[in-house]
Amino acid sequence: MTTEASAPAGPLAPTARALGPDLARGAMLLAIALANSHYFLEGPSYLGGYPLGEGPLDRAVAWATTTFVDGRAFPMFGLLFGYGVAQIARRQAERSPKQVRRLLWRRALFLVAVGFVHATLLFVGDILAAYGVLLLVGAWAVRWKDGWLLGVATLFLLLTALPGEGTLADATVGPDLATMLPTDLGTMVVERAAASAFIASLGPIGFACPFLVGLWAGRRRLLEPPSAEARSRRVRGLLIAGLVGLAAAVGGAQPLALLQLGGRAVPDDETLSVLAALHDVSGVLGGFGYAALIAVLALRLEESGRARGRVVLALQAVGQRSMTCYLAQSVVWTLAFTPALLGLSDVLSISGCALLATGTWLLTVALADWMRRTGRRGPFEVLVRRATYG
Repeated sequence: MTTEASAPAGPLAPTARALGPDLARGAMLLAIALANSHYFLEGPSYLGGYPLGEGPLDRAVAWATTTFVDGRAFPMFGLLFGYGVAQIARRQAERSPKQVRRLLWRRALFLVAVGFVHATLLFVGDILAAYGVLLLVGAWAVRWKDGWLLGVATLFLLLTALPGEGTLADATVGPDLATMLPTDLGTMVVERAAASAFIASLGPIGFACPFLVGLWAGRRRLLEPPSAEARSRRVRGLLIAGLVGLAAAVGGAQPLALLQLGGRAVPDDETLSVLAALHDVSGVLGGFGYAALIAVLALRLEESGRARGRVVLALQAVGQRSMTCYLAQSVVWTLAFTPALLGLSDVLSISGCALLATGTWLLTVALADWMRRTGRRGPFEVLVRRATYG
């Protein structure tokens, strides 16, 4: 019989973790870096956080990022977050629903606390607190039946498709640079704290659909190696889902992305709201597609025996230390863009910022691989496990 005193099952050892989800987290942290960094750029006007009127190379980079990155990476991380919660719940099968909720709430409160500090001191666009708030509410969904999970997820997807203010998290207008790049301590503490609370409160809305789909997928272990009999069917299903999601993401992004490529002026607010809604909803499907395609890649790597290659192990190490690597990116943004430090916001171009983001991601890959080779877990992964499991 399960009692309140029963100990929770601890986290999996790194060698016991499935390759697919970790590989997806590691690769998509590059997309997170590309998506976050360009909001620091200054310019006369903005479309999706990009200064308008740049040269052909910068416009091409803006088109590619708008098409493949913006609004696509974060839904995939939302799905992987829900997938991870489903894995945690599965390992606590011997515990009561109340005990599992308490365990998840401890994890959620830790994410909220770390996210708030992160947003106030380093990067106001933090998503950890939003994930924490989402988990505080979503812990109840762990026991929902499949129909409820997919039905509510569909409802939130439809809401995402509605035009209106706040669509695309206001990415189609410029970020508040006074908050992104504070020039004084008061702005950093007061305005960033208020902005962080607002962003965190939107977590259950903005990430609900990917989170619930992730819970559903996690129950079925869709991103993990199946039995030999089900392998071909699993690969075929993931490939179809991945290609459909990628096609939706690319097609739905073009109304905004082509504006970037042409360097034309921003359309009126009503038109922009419709285009942003299309970008949003197609991005959610694109996030699902990315996760499915990377899962197929992981299965192929395992089949061919290349899952132990140096590059694969390094990317997997990033995925296993995704919180630490995500927070490390913000240290670079602070050093590079804060006016009192390097102050590169009015120096870097769009393409230069993309190079900085790529270089930052490569540094985190090297850091995570060093921790893997020396037997070290990510420090924030250690903290979140202690907060969750005691």
